[in-house]
Amino acid sequence: MPGERAERTEGRPSPAAAAADAIRSGRAVLGIELGSTRIKACLIGDDPAATIAAGSHAWENEFVDRLWTYSLEDVWTGIQAAYADLVVDVRRRYDVPLTELGAVGVSAMMHGYLAFDENDQQLVPFRTWRNTNTARAAAELSELFGVNIPLRWSVAHLYQAVLDSEPHVPYVSFLTTLAGYVHWQLTGRKVLGVGDASGMFPIGASPLGYDAELLARFDERVGEAGIHLADLLPEVLVAGERAGELTAEGAALLDTSGALQPGAPFCAPEGDAGTGMVATNAVAPRTGNVSAGTSIFAMVVLEHALQRSHEELDLVTTPSGDPVAMVHCNNGASEFAAWAGMFARFAEVAGMHLDADAVYEALLTEALNGDADAGGLLAYNYLAGEPITGTEEGRPLFVRTPDSAFTLANAIRAQLYGVFGTLSLGMRVLADEGVALDRMHAHGGVFRTAGVAQRFLAAALDAPVAVGESAAEGGAWGIAVLAAYAREVTSVIGSGGASAASAAASGTSTGAASGASTGTASGARTVAASGAQAAAPPSLASYLDDRVFRDAPVQVTEPVTSDVAGFAAYLDRYRSGLAVERAAIDAL
Repeated sequence: MPGERAERTEGRPSPAAAAADAIRSGRAVLGIELGSTRIKACLIGDDPAATIAAGSHAWENEFVDRLWTYSLEDVWTGIQAAYADLVVDVRRRYDVPLTELGAVGVSAMMHGYLAFDENDQQLVPFRTWRNTNTARAAAELSELFGVNIPLRWSVAHLYQAVLDSEPHVPYVSFLTTLAGYVHWQLTGRKVLGVGDASGMFPIGASPLGYDAELLARFDERVGEAGIHLADLLPEVLVAGERAGELTAEGAALLDTSGALQPGAPFCAPEGDAGTGMVATNAVAPRTGNVSAGTSIFAMVVLEHALQRSHEELDLVTTPSGDPVAMVHCNNGASEFAAWAGMFARFAEVAGMHLDADAVYEALLTEALNGDADAGGLLAYNYLAGEPITGTEEGRPLFVRTPDSAFTLANAIRAQLYGVFGTLSLGMRVLADEGVALDRMHAHGGVFRTAGVAQRFLAAALDAPVAVGESAAEGGAWGIAVLAAYAREVTSVIGSGGASAASAAASGTSTGAASGASTGTASGARTVAASGAQAAAPPSLASYLDDRVFRDAPVQVTEPVTSDVAGFAAYLDRYRSGLAVERAAIDAL
């Protein structure tokens, strides 16, 4: 390793030496993402395309008083553990300390409900995206606003608390998401990236921010509660805008060793959907991405407003404010992971030790030998309720008929088809709207075994699926890239270029997430450059194309005709079998 650090290639430092220099000089950029099962810390250097160090910490949500939650104590224990793991990785790889950062970004699970009083004290435990207790609130708000309000959105949680006369409601002074909360504690600023904000409340186009008309409707509806919602929500920022600096208190909170110095600039905190779009270079119209983890969701950047509201679709935004149709499913790859864990245990008791990657690779590869329709088998991955299919709770099921072809290959193929089943139902709504896709990008751990999960996803969507080398890096890398982008935009502005908001929101934007208006999202935020010759900072889309993904290898899988037909047959069976799923919920 010491020899590697000193290597130089054609007069240039080796990648290891360049990374060590970036860390030593305080130029390295940190991304932190709080996912459903893992908190990740990712460090990038001068080349935003390359991860130079990483750390992680496993955690799990808790089901308390019939609500899914994480304690804030676990939030900080997990962040500190992931950061400490990153520091160890830096020392192991480069033998340098990590004391300064060039920029920082925070990402986390979107939506949910974090409520604080005027003294910044948490009022009720964090209610995550996974909860489905807000059905009445979501239905009433969807009718009131004329746009779909999903059960997991922050405004649905607040309104449900109002409907239920929860005693904490009169004391709510601030609402935010998990990413917004962590950012606030590290910087002192109550802000949110527009993509994450669009999962709290609908976004309007002019000015780019919370839809003023819908805010007024909400305030009128809850008049007796005395709520002025605009005063409770974080300030909305777009990609490229500076969102504060690491405070001394924040540095001590992040790095318990005391080595980390304050002062690093932050980008706006974003949700995992937005960072997934960045991690797959899917921020321009006619692009989309699928993120598969504990949940699974698809994001499709729209060219034009949808014709009508659909309960299967969220209307959110990219980190730059462009409108996005989101198909969000509460249940992703967790049930498949449980099956993989069972087979790993079988291998262990049989005297064969296989690590997790080897188990996944063996099972995924075997699935390719299954029948195109999974042999008549059927799998539901419903650990939690699934709003798209109208199920309020989850009961994982594996179902077969006496004449099904019950083989290992078909069983695993059915489980993988089940991961994409509900997603496919939502994507068919977009197809009926005439939404066109040039390519769907995919990321998440299930795509690490090349050529399997992406092939089945291509069949489920009947569209090409692209997977890059960063597929398993996910949102921690994506938010690090957003932080690097904000630093670059800021440097251009400092030299006399156009505003960050102008750069971030220009070029591709087609309308607001609320769907009520079209045009460009940059409208009210654009500020002219100071002089005709002033350099303009790059838009996020061009930054990703030119700086991050220009030389990135991508594997594109075209849909196989027999797979498309087989998945269609599976999906017909999946729809019919929902009655079995509902019966299981009622009976068990």
